[in-house]
Amino acid sequence: MLAGFVLPVTMAANALYAQEEKPAGHGDSPANEYVFSATTLGQIEVEIPGLKPDDPVITQEEFNQAATIYFERCAGCHGVLRKGATGKPLTTDITRSNGYDYLKDFITYGSPAGMPNWGTSGELSEDQVDLMARYLLIEPPAPPEFGMADMRASWDLVVPPEDRPTKQMNDLKLDNLFSVTLRDAGQVALIDGATYEIVRVFDTGYAVHISRISASGRYLFVIGRDGKVNMIDLWMEEPSTVAEIKVGSEARSIETSKFEGFEDTYAIAGSYWPPQYVIMDGATLEPLKIVSTRGMIYDEQEYHPEPRVASIVASHFRPEFIVNVKETGKIQLVDYSDIRNLKVTEIEAERFLHDGGFDSTKRYFLVAANARNKVAVIDTKEGKLAGLVETGGLTPHPGRGANIDHPVYGPVWATSHLGDETISLIGTDPEGHPDNAWKVVQHLYGLGGGSLFIKTHPTSNHIYVDTPLNPDAEISASVAVFNVSDLTQEEPEYTVLPIGEWAGIAEGQPRVVQGEFNEEGNEIWFSVWNSKDRESAIVVVDDKTLEMKKVIKDERLITPTGKFNVYNTRADVY
Repeated sequence: MLAGFVLPVTMAANALYAQEEKPAGHGDSPANEYVFSATTLGQIEVEIPGLKPDDPVITQEEFNQAATIYFERCAGCHGVLRKGATGKPLTTDITRSNGYDYLKDFITYGSPAGMPNWGTSGELSEDQVDLMARYLLIEPPAPPEFGMADMRASWDLVVPPEDRPTKQMNDLKLDNLFSVTLRDAGQVALIDGATYEIVRVFDTGYAVHISRISASGRYLFVIGRDGKVNMIDLWMEEPSTVAEIKVGSEARSIETSKFEGFEDTYAIAGSYWPPQYVIMDGATLEPLKIVSTRGMIYDEQEYHPEPRVASIVASHFRPEFIVNVKETGKIQLVDYSDIRNLKVTEIEAERFLHDGGFDSTKRYFLVAANARNKVAVIDTKEGKLAGLVETGGLTPHPGRGANIDHPVYGPVWATSHLGDETISLIGTDPEGHPDNAWKVVQHLYGLGGGSLFIKTHPTSNHIYVDTPLNPDAEISASVAVFNVSDLTQEEPEYTVLPIGEWAGIAEGQPRVVQGEFNEEGNEIWFSVWNSKDRESAIVVVDDKTLEMKKVIKDERLITPTGKFNVYNTRADVY
């Protein structure tokens, strides 16, 4: 989910299916100190669904409080309607079968399968654990829809296009700027890649999930988990928000048109709730067309009420957006050449689609179906499925992935995994290396499970793998680095970079996440992500020497997570 950046914040996920009452090792590792996504969903006043005679007693006030906790901490993995995706379903047939005491224990103690120990970590009080166990035994509420009238009411054209500059009015080297998410502050920081100084901090939606750059490199688009979109003009004397809109109650993805002749023409944003995407004017964010993603699951051919838009990328070969729909396992190729007569090609892929990136030619898009341990490959030139790859690891989570010229297998694309230490290298050259195409040609093994992002650069000879969600504090603060030249070995070794130690942060359990290269590709930045009331930092590493080059600290760097270099993001360089 982050590039696209989704945290496994399961409420009662795999634990519900465990056989032991308290699994070995549960709740004993250091508690996660990242702060969970809050969305406006939890603030919606809902009525308790009709209670059955055997439902637990719960008041309206308690129900609203529990709904808030659920939306803040659980909906990202389990879905607003608790149908499941990355996390297991939490529908009442399952929760009632396990029962109140079972739910209470697992919410308290967690499990080794990825469920946080909410109670023993102190994240939830005993009363809150009790409340959530009761809440999960009741049918979930459906939040309100969010349609065109709601979007237009939220749309604010701060500076019309005619009042914006006709040329760049500052001295910033735009292509080497970084847009950095300040997650719990509801902000992004624009940082100069040469001076390491913060240019400006912008108020945005909560927990910005992703930043995208228009094809021209002029406009920066960011979207919060609360569905708020900011459009920032980098040409202004002081870069500023020129338009904003709210596209739903919960969201993750935004992109802009890139095909020749359509540069900066359109923007598109996808929502988790309601399950839909909206095409907007690329200069103003005016909403133009909303498309629902509700429909049939590709394999079961059963209706799903909440197929969330997980990620969106823009094709370099056609005037199309590639929209990945999580629950139905479908990829939509949305032709924006004529949005009044919209043409959508629907490709059956696999569940549950999450995030991914292009191969080195930008023709093929590879996206993780993370709960099925597969990667789907789309030929964006031909507009069809090119392959479906078993990754050999648990829960692939590539971000954008990493493109490498392998010394044996030629061009490959790599993904790491949330569930284990596996790093899978997939062949991506069907013409030059046809025997390797759309197959895992090699497995590497990193520090452990809990990886969110893998990164390299065309000028680099290294592959960087983070592990921010590993329960071991030392591992979560470190990065494994593989040398591409060593990939000829049967089991290549890696170098460990103690990024957290280099940051010099004394308190908390800072987690190191999401490497991002500068434009030149000679240094890589890592976020050292601490809790919101403690010091965080960004550590810059020299790619040639693997030595610490700079530690960026500023009181405004509150929970920094995703970082997006302007050039690498707009040109899909990874």
